[in-house]
Amino acid sequence: MLDFRPRSVPGLGIELPAFPSSRSSWELHPTSTQHQPHNFTPKPTRTPAPVMEASMKTWELENSISLVDPTRDALYTYSASEQKTINEARPWRNEPHYFTSIRISAVALLKMVMHARSGGSLEVMGLMLGKISSNTFIVTDSLRLPVEGTETRVNAQDEANEYMVEFLQRSRESGQLENAVGWYHSHPGYGCWLSGIDVTTQKTQQAFQDPFVAVVIDPDRTVSAGKVEIGAFRTFTNEYVAQAKKDGGDAKVGEDGFQTIPLGKIEDFGAHADHYYALDVSHYKSTLDTKILDELWNKYWVGTLSASPLFSNREYGTKQIGDLANKLLQENDASKRKGGMESGKGNRRREQLSKLGAAGEKISREEEMGLLAAKVKETVFNLKGEEGAEMREVEMQS
Repeated sequence: MLDFRPRSVPGLGIELPAFPSSRSSWELHPTSTQHQPHNFTPKPTRTPAPVMEASMKTWELENSISLVDPTRDALYTYSASEQKTINEARPWRNEPHYFTSIRISAVALLKMVMHARSGGSLEVMGLMLGKISSNTFIVTDSLRLPVEGTETRVNAQDEANEYMVEFLQRSRESGQLENAVGWYHSHPGYGCWLSGIDVTTQKTQQAFQDPFVAVVIDPDRTVSAGKVEIGAFRTFTNEYVAQAKKDGGDAKVGEDGFQTIPLGKIEDFGAHADHYYALDVSHYKSTLDTKILDELWNKYWVGTLSASPLFSNREYGTKQIGDLANKLLQENDASKRKGGMESGKGNRRREQLSKLGAAGEKISREEEMGLLAAKVKETVFNLKGEEGAEMREVEMQS
């Protein structure tokens, strides 16, 4: 017999509704199902697990995202007292290169890249939340900012500042205690570096809200290369830059390797290159992130698999080729005007031509990878199988 009397829970002062005391006491008594309609609830369809997992693993390998144990590495554990102690000590004031690296969670990275891509040819801007661990920035989350963007700059107005303050306040009220540790913005198609306006913005943030880091994402190069094009930077004080120039040294450090800068941006790139340095960027995820990434990939994997950089990034590819042609013409004209060159200038010209050759190889390699990806998709999914069979039948009949 089933006991349907309400039962109280000790210590909680509440009563649970009646239910059978044990699973074994449940019994099913079938009745006549004649003339009774059956209701069927269709199961939700999910994407093929092998395909989705393969595409997600490829993305993680391309961007070197490592799995960490949140208990062991404590990247997600926030200690307000520890952060307060670090902020009071301020060891970065006496060491311009104190911060050397930044670690960004996979979820925060995805949110920033999707935001940058949604802006198209216009720059976008956002904020990063996290903490400080020794000489490393730990970014756990990111948020968009309502800013006015153009193709060359982003302008944070009062609306964005009010939004930022209100968001951080409500985040703390909801239990998210991380502080703002940096800002990010996009450079659509012209690489990861800081312009003059970016340098001024970052210096202001470091003066009043340090520790703070600037992150730049290039959404066009991300799509073209298949790997997130990202850079993180810290600026020097004006006094440090002046002293470095006086001593005959170079303030910048941590160059992130060769990258092509559009002809119209070279002057701005070179004018402020000694006012900041680059940080090492790495990414991580925890077991908690895996669940979120699975849901995100379940939603977007079809677009990732079907997209082709040759079509979605066609304008960027055309601009790259045009920019390379203009640089070659400029270098050729300069060589003709100067005629015979001294040894030092000749070495500089050879170095410049070598860089232009590397840029051409990069464009060619990206185009080849796009064509290869399209060929693989065509072969795997047999996109032209039916059309080819029909053509063969027509040929046989004729």
